[in-house]
Amino acid sequence: MQDEKLMRSWKMVVDLIPDGVMVVDNKGMLVSVNQAMIDITGYSQEELLGKPCTILGCSSCEIEEQDPTGKHWCKLFSLGHVNMQKAEMTKKDGSTIHVMKNASVIQENGKFIGAVETLTDITELVEKESQIEAYRRELQSEYTFEGMVGISSTMQRVFNMIANVAESDAPALIIGESGTGKELVARAIHENSNRKSKPYIQVNCAALNESVLESELFGHVKGAFTGAYQNRKGRFEAANGGDIFLDEIGDLPQSIQVKLLRVLEEKVIERVGDNRSIPVDVRIITATNRNLKQLVESGSFRGDFYYRINVLPIEIPPLRERKEDIPVLAQQFFKHVQLKSNKPVQSISPEAMDVLVHYSWPGNVRELKSAFEYAFVTCTEDTIKPKHLPPDLHTTSVKNITSAPVKLSLDEQKKSALEEALRQAGGNKSEAARILGVSRVTVWNQMHRYGIT
Repeated sequence: MQDEKLMRSWKMVVDLIPDGVMVVDNKGMLVSVNQAMIDITGYSQEELLGKPCTILGCSSCEIEEQDPTGKHWCKLFSLGHVNMQKAEMTKKDGSTIHVMKNASVIQENGKFIGAVETLTDITELVEKESQIEAYRRELQSEYTFEGMVGISSTMQRVFNMIANVAESDAPALIIGESGTGKELVARAIHENSNRKSKPYIQVNCAALNESVLESELFGHVKGAFTGAYQNRKGRFEAANGGDIFLDEIGDLPQSIQVKLLRVLEEKVIERVGDNRSIPVDVRIITATNRNLKQLVESGSFRGDFYYRINVLPIEIPPLRERKEDIPVLAQQFFKHVQLKSNKPVQSISPEAMDVLVHYSWPGNVRELKSAFEYAFVTCTEDTIKPKHLPPDLHTTSVKNITSAPVKLSLDEQKKSALEEALRQAGGNKSEAARILGVSRVTVWNQMHRYGIT
């Protein structure tokens, strides 16, 4: 009687376990399953008990057909256990699920009497990983470049310029409003150059005061100032052989501009408190959201330094000047936030997209990304609507919406960009391919696809 109570209690405990548990005898017949196993497989207890375990169609099962004794008919009985093995199983309805499997044989007096297995359903996790991989592949499509997205001819020219600049060791100056992605451009230059295996060092020139910035860039020797207890390398020495990215270069003090000018001309630096020259091989990439020419004219920025860093300028257009990129960027940020979120938000409504396209985006791409972070917090439906977007964005956009329909389809955006490139190229497919930053074959295929003659 006591044994029966114990068995009933044990069955209750096993049924509370969220993982599937099954026990097979030494012939592979199912003798016990818990509730989670029933839920995972879709079979009832009556349909499983007394049936061979092969009914589950587990991809990791290996039958030892060559064992003449019949003792080790399953590889599990040869190994003794299986730990954290991924496998696929077939449910009663024929669908496939992904499981994480653990198993161990049961012995009594040195004889195999069966085995116990636990199965964790990881289907949702595997599907999530597949979504992420598909998203990564999409980011590597013909209209993306190192994480930047743009189907507009202006952005395609930027991508083309980045590739050309990457092949040179000359200084590059990235110009663009705040939030346009200057950091991505700088990183793309490095990743596409022959310096990509060497260090990439980033410094925000506006974040540090003059004395600290000088020490950060060039290093210092022991005793150079109060608190300098030992010699210290600067960012230029750390970046030797690679690239250094100086962001917000327009905020650089003139005293530092003079020292950087020497680095550019002589390829040497001096640590603070030292007069020894240290050679460095570093390509300098700078960025600013300010008008450096005006700063030169006002005397707050050195002209000689400006012309030395402005050898290879790359100008990033603000988002309001490339509205055809907004739907593509919106889809990218939507998928990015969707993958991080557990919310069942599946799409962006045409009305919400209309608001996005007509907004002026003073914060540029960074503001667009933030808008989707906000939308996923406020949205409790399966579709993002205008009411889920940031209030300022929505109210400002309403004033700018015209009666003209907005082309939201990605195919329509690609077709429009191709037509514009062909118009600029006078119908020359090679020139259109150069404008778009794609191959001539791609232009030819898309002309055929969209019926452009």
